[in-house]
Amino acid sequence: MERITGALAAVRNPRTGADVMAAEQVRDIATSREGKVRLTLLLAPEDDATLVRDVRQAIEALDGVTDVRVDVRDPAQSEPTPARRAPEPMNQSKAPGAGRALPVMDSAPQKAPPKVPEPVQYPNLGRIIAISSGKGGVGKSTVAVNLAIALAKAGKKVGIMDADIYGPNLPLMLGVDAAPAVRDEKIIPLEAHGVKVISLGFLIEKEQPAIWRGPIVMKIITQFLRDVNWGQLDYFLVDMPPGTGDAQLSLVQATQVHGAVIVTTPQQVAVGDALRGVKMFERTAVPVLGIVENMSYFENPETGKPIALFGSGGGERLAKECDLPLLGQVPIDPRIQEGGDTGRPIVAVEPDSKAAKAISAVAERVMQRVAERYG
Repeated sequence: MERITGALAAVRNPRTGADVMAAEQVRDIATSREGKVRLTLLLAPEDDATLVRDVRQAIEALDGVTDVRVDVRDPAQSEPTPARRAPEPMNQSKAPGAGRALPVMDSAPQKAPPKVPEPVQYPNLGRIIAISSGKGGVGKSTVAVNLAIALAKAGKKVGIMDADIYGPNLPLMLGVDAAPAVRDEKIIPLEAHGVKVISLGFLIEKEQPAIWRGPIVMKIITQFLRDVNWGQLDYFLVDMPPGTGDAQLSLVQATQVHGAVIVTTPQQVAVGDALRGVKMFERTAVPVLGIVENMSYFENPETGKPIALFGSGGGERLAKECDLPLLGQVPIDPRIQEGGDTGRPIVAVEPDSKAAKAISAVAERVMQRVAERYG
């Protein structure tokens, strides 16, 4: 234990200058005879997210350590403060057996809500495109990864950011998994299939759940935009978590988003959820470029005829209802799932497949839609 605390004492928080032990940012250190170490790191919204990596690496460097798990927690959630109750009014009579009176709010002036920051422009990122879906399980990340590769194959300089902090899957799908280097106080993104990529999955344990609230989500997204050395890009894709929550709002508050692509399946339940995603972007003044219908059909290997496993026409109905173009219909192909599990996206390894051609056509339409709007 002394070796662990000694190693952690050498890790300093760039924001405060204090080491994580002196600042009491490290809690609940546990060890096993097999060399496994587990601890909790209190990470405030204003702290640098790379502190997680520094803590893990400091312990991994110790002899005998076989595995390190760092659980990240918001300090505001670690020690909840009991709610303050206003004193009961004096000389208030109560009927026998009556319950306690409801607490009365005091008259102290309330603090003004924090001001929402103005979005920051990042010209080096090129056109920022959010890839979103109303619900999980529709293949949003798969479409995002293959769309990024298709844009790179079209000669564009492309980066992709994994904003799905609750389930960062891009490291697995792109076949890259390493702690990114830091040079001149900038994080160096990893690269796969001609696409630069950054993901929270590079910085936390694979099995660690990200139980974080809005302020930390905003911090991570802002850091990935500002503190990563992306170079000069033409397109910057953001793989959003499903739904309409903190990550979506944080992104549109952090920077100008030039467009959104909504991914759905033909099922009515997926289309209904996707509609809410379209409305969310419209209300935040983000133009929706169009709809991608994933898992549209399965081609019968014997007859070549399409089989609508999940219904049909959902994406087209959504596009018509929202007065948006249907950017493409991507068929079901077992190689898509296999490629996602092995870091071999279908656009990269099977470019002549129908699914890869469909996604490449989506990339062409996205570029066309962006050119129509922004030139």
